Amino acid sequence: MTRLYRSETNKKLAGICGGIGEMKDVDPTIVRLMLVTIALITGVFPCIAAYLIAWWIIPTQREVASPTS
Repeated sequence: MTRLYRSETNKKLAGICGGIGEMKDVDPTIVRLMLVTIALITGVFPCIAAYLIAWWIIPTQREVASPTS
């Protein structure tokens, strides 16, 4: 099972779409286009809220590898 991390190498804003692309082995540009399409269909505010929540919840791989205690 593959874990979802925010991408540190393939990111535009927070690395959410890059992380999903790396996890699913898909080009992150396709993930970004799907996000924009979904945002236009369902409404922009819910997608922005979901993206911000994901940014807050999903860790980067570096954060998981070296936890600060």
